[in-house]
Amino acid sequence: MATALIGKRILVTGGTTGIGRATVMLLAREGAKVFSFGRHQAELDETLAAASGLRGSVEGMTADAARRQDVDRVFDTVDAKLGGIDMLVACAALGAQPIHEMDEDDWRYVVETNLVGYLACARRAIHRMEALGGGHLLFVGSISTEIKAEGESVYSATKAGIQAFAETLRKEVAEKNIKVTVIQPGSVATPMQECSDDEKARAIANDEMLYAEEIAEAIHFALTRSSRADVVNLRIEPRLQKTS
Repeated sequence: MATALIGKRILVTGGTTGIGRATVMLLAREGAKVFSFGRHQAELDETLAAASGLRGSVEGMTADAARRQDVDRVFDTVDAKLGGIDMLVACAALGAQPIHEMDEDDWRYVVETNLVGYLACARRAIHRMEALGGGHLLFVGSISTEIKAEGESVYSATKAGIQAFAETLRKEVAEKNIKVTVIQPGSVATPMQECSDDEKARAIANDEMLYAEEIAEAIHFALTRSSRADVVNLRIEPRLQKTS
């Protein structure tokens, strides 16, 4: 009774790097019609080239989740190219430093991207899903919400906001046949990590970090449950996750 992804129209935000890109590839291999966006043309081009020839299809554009006009452009394009949206996977996010070490504009931009961008995409997706009879919203959060590690005050605040938003939203849209899921990854080898590729490789070998593809598999699991099963929260972290 699993939900098949073949032919599903899925928007993946931040799908040109890291967890987002790994998710785009996996969903396309499953036959989904994927649309995605990122801020940089070169990364978008690389993603589209890598997805060529997969079972499903991948299209995309450059856009910034922190900009209201860009979010509107994305959904207008999704309407035109896909004819609707069945699933939203929100991945677009930025890392941050402690708030007292960031310029005002910089930390506000992180909040606009990591939290407001998620809310803006969710609102637009809900309106479309309701008209189609249902759908699935999936937000990539973080275990930072739980561990509250030093140095992550701004980042943790945005991810805690997503967690509270999603768990409350789920109760508000359940009668609309819309499911809501949060995936909470631990340390993952993505460009967001402030360490070298060699350091990431050593961390993976030591079971201290995960591949982005392992988070994509968790996302796939949540999206493919039966229509009656709602994966509310799924926490996935390396066996030796650092918690401080």
